[in-house]
Amino acid sequence: MLNRIVVVGAAAAGLTAVETLRAKGYEGGLTLVGAERHPPYDRPPLSKELLGERWEPSSTWLRQEDALAAVDVDLRLGCRATGLDQAARHVTLSTGERLPYDAAVIATGLRPRRLPYGDGLRGIHVLRSLDDAVRLRRALATAPTVAVIGAGFLGTEIAATAREAGLDVTLIAAHDQPLERQVGAGIGELVAGLHRDHGVRLVLGAQVVGTAQDRGDVRAVLLADGTRIDADLVVVAIGSVPAVDWLADSGLALGDGVLCDAYCRAAPGVWAAGDVANWPHSMLAGARVRLEQRTNASQQAMAVVSNLLGGDAGGRPYAPVPFGWTQQFGAKIQTIGWCPPDARTEIISGSTADREFVAAYHRGGMLVGALGWNSARGLRRCRLLVGLPSSELAAAAAGV
Repeated sequence: MLNRIVVVGAAAAGLTAVETLRAKGYEGGLTLVGAERHPPYDRPPLSKELLGERWEPSSTWLRQEDALAAVDVDLRLGCRATGLDQAARHVTLSTGERLPYDAAVIATGLRPRRLPYGDGLRGIHVLRSLDDAVRLRRALATAPTVAVIGAGFLGTEIAATAREAGLDVTLIAAHDQPLERQVGAGIGELVAGLHRDHGVRLVLGAQVVGTAQDRGDVRAVLLADGTRIDADLVVVAIGSVPAVDWLADSGLALGDGVLCDAYCRAAPGVWAAGDVANWPHSMLAGARVRLEQRTNASQQAMAVVSNLLGGDAGGRPYAPVPFGWTQQFGAKIQTIGWCPPDARTEIISGSTADREFVAAYHRGGMLVGALGWNSARGLRRCRLLVGLPSSELAAAAAGV
C-alpha cells in the first residue's frame, strides 16, 4: 500500500513525477525535496534566453505558485537530502528531519565538473543552476573578454550567447572539433564554421593546465603548449557528474548514476528518473545508458510513476528514442537516437553548404540516429527508422 511517496530533486523530472502521480489518481502523502530555494525551473533556457537577457529568472519557472499548490505536494525547497535508508525506508534531510516513504523517486540530476586549479578565483564560473546563470549574466555585463573551456552543448551555447552580446569570446576544446564527442567530427566541423563566422575564436585540440590570476581575479587560461589566453571571465563547461554523493551509504548500486533495472527501479521501493538514472536500454542490446536530455527527464519520470504504481513486480521497460537539441546563432540543431562519433554519417536531405540538412548515423548496419540542422520536419520523418537496418533508409529518404 502506497501512503507516503518522497521525490528527491525538484527540477523537471521531480516535478513531472509528482504531477503524474496526482494525475493518475494517487491521493496519499507526497513530498518533493529540492536543494535549491527556487520553485522548479527549466534548465535549457539558462544558457540561452536567460544568459542573453531575453528572459528574467521567473520566466524559467515550470509552474506558478497556484499550479504547484493545486498538486497538493509538501514542497521542501532549499533543503538537501543527505541520506537514504532502505531498511528503515526514510530519506534524511540537511535539517536532520527524516521523511518516511513507501516509495521514493531519486531525481537529483547532475553537478558540474570543476577545474582542479583556480578554485576560489573571482571570474571563474560554472553554469548548472539558476543562481549560477544569474551570477554569470551579471559578470558578463562587465567582462569584455571571455574564455569558455569545454565545447560540448553547454560550452558552445554559452560561447554563442556571449558573442551575440558583443563580447570577445574564445572557445577552448580538448577535441579537434566542437561537439565532436556528441555528434562526431564531421558535424563538429560545421559547428566550428558557424562559430568562426560569428567571430568566436576557437582553440581546438588544447589541454588546459592552469590559470593566471592577479590579486584573486582570473586573468588568463594557460595551455600545455605554453599558450596564454587572456580573459576577464572564464566559464568552465567540461561536463557534469550524477549527483549521487548523498547516496553513498544507502546500499544502492551506484556508478555513472543510480544503477537501475529496465523499469528504472533501483531497489524495492526506490526508483530513479532524469539525468541521474542509469538503466539497460533494449534498443542497445541491454547496454546501460544515462541521458542528459530535457525531454528524457519528463518522459522517464512519467514511466517511473506508471511502473511505481504498478508495484515492484509490474510495469513496462523504459526504452525511449532519445531526442535533444541546441540553438546557436539562430541555427537549431536537433538529434534523435544516438549520434556517436564513430558512426558513419550520411547527408540524406538538404545541403551542408546551405546549413539546412538531415544527417543519418549508421553503425553495424543499423540506423542508430539522425541529426537535423534547421530541418525539424525532415528529422521527424527519421524517428521511426532508428534501430532499423540502414538498407531501409534509402526507400524512406525520398520522403525526408
